[in-house]
Order: sequence, then structure tokens, then C-alpha cells
Amino acid sequence: MNEKQIAGEKAIEYIQDGFTIGLGTGSTVYYTIMKLGELVRSGLRITAVSTSEKTTKLAEAQGIKISDINDVQKIDLTIDGADEVDQHFNGIKGGGGALLYEKIVALNSEKVIWVIDSSKLVDQLGKFPLPVEVVRFGCKKTFDRFSALGFNPAFRMGGPFYYITDAGNYIIDLQLGRIENAMKLEQIINSIPGVVECGLFIGMTNTIIVGKNGDAKIILK
Repeated sequence: MNEKQIAGEKAIEYIQDGFTIGLGTGSTVYYTIMKLGELVRSGLRITAVSTSEKTTKLAEAQGIKISDINDVQKIDLTIDGADEVDQHFNGIKGGGGALLYEKIVALNSEKVIWVIDSSKLVDQLGKFPLPVEVVRFGCKKTFDRFSALGFNPAFRMGGPFYYITDAGNYIIDLQLGRIENAMKLEQIINSIPGVVECGLFIGMTNTIIVGKNGDAKIILK
């Protein structure tokens, strides 16, 4: 069993009958969804909301019914992955292109658990490119703004064309190398017209499940 599967399946232990669950997007949450499907088919009763079309298709294929986030009163628990996580429980997310919906679901959840493999734990954020979702109108001007700030931007591609998010936007990945002040950087990026949301997730989780050395390590803030 690989580290992603270990972490993804461990998170299932936090789900209770009757919960409304937020399902994240990515290669580690894949294992959470697959295991959750087994439990649902065995009688576990949950309501689920999804952070992407990809997750919705995967969940429904496993017998998990997906509800519209606008139709649920609350989300008890969201289980999601992350591309980088530092010692302060700040993270970079959006490698799978779902950062906007992931942040909306996380913000409206009572509890958020991140499931990751050990390679995602870092001393300093920034080696993984920081995704920024931007509207199409004026996107090249937004790109130029990032360049002027020294953020080394690159449009994410989906084949020969720009990658398009579920919300119909583009993603610009910032090659920062090192992020000294995540909160300040988030404020700078989100203040630029044309930016929808950036992939810095600050103060959104206090529980991380890490697959490492054949076991699941739970890190609490």
C-alpha cells in the first residue's frame, strides 16, 4: 500500500453516519473516495459535496450521491489533498486545477483534513508552483502584472490550449521558489483585478494525515 493510499483511507475513520462530507480533488483523495464508496454501498449514510467535476464523476461511479453545495445546511468534514504543507499548517493547493471550489468548500466546513504523502511536507512553501485562477478577460495583462512583480508566471496548458477550470477560468502558475510570508503574498495576489483566487490555503486546517513508512501519521496543530 503506497503512502497516498494509507493517508487517504485513514481519513475515513473521521467520518460518522449522517455526516455531510466535502470531497476534495487529487490523487490522494482518490483513495478516500474509493474507500468511502465501499462504506456507502455497505449502508453508511452521508451527504456529499464535490470540489470538481472529476471528483463528482469518481464519487458517483462509486455510488456516492453528490449534492449541490447550495442545498446543504453545513459541511461537517472536508477531506482534501495538498501539493505542499509547511510546519505552520499553511499549504499550496490547486495542482489539480480545483483550487477555487476547494477553497469555497473548505471555508464552509466545520473541519478540514488534508491527506498527503510524506513528500508534500516542506520546511518552506514555494518550490511547487503557486496556482492562481484568473478570469479570461485581460488575462495577458494579469500575466504581465505577475511578471512585473517578479513572480515568474506561466499559463497552465491543457494540451495545445490554455487549461480551463470547472468555473471557466484560466490558471497562471507562479514559479516562486520560496514564499517568505504566505499571508502577505496572498493579499498581494488577490488584490490584483482579474484574479479570482490563489492557491495559498492559510489557516484552513488543523489536522493533517501523512502516509509515511507504511503507516499513517496524524499531525495536529
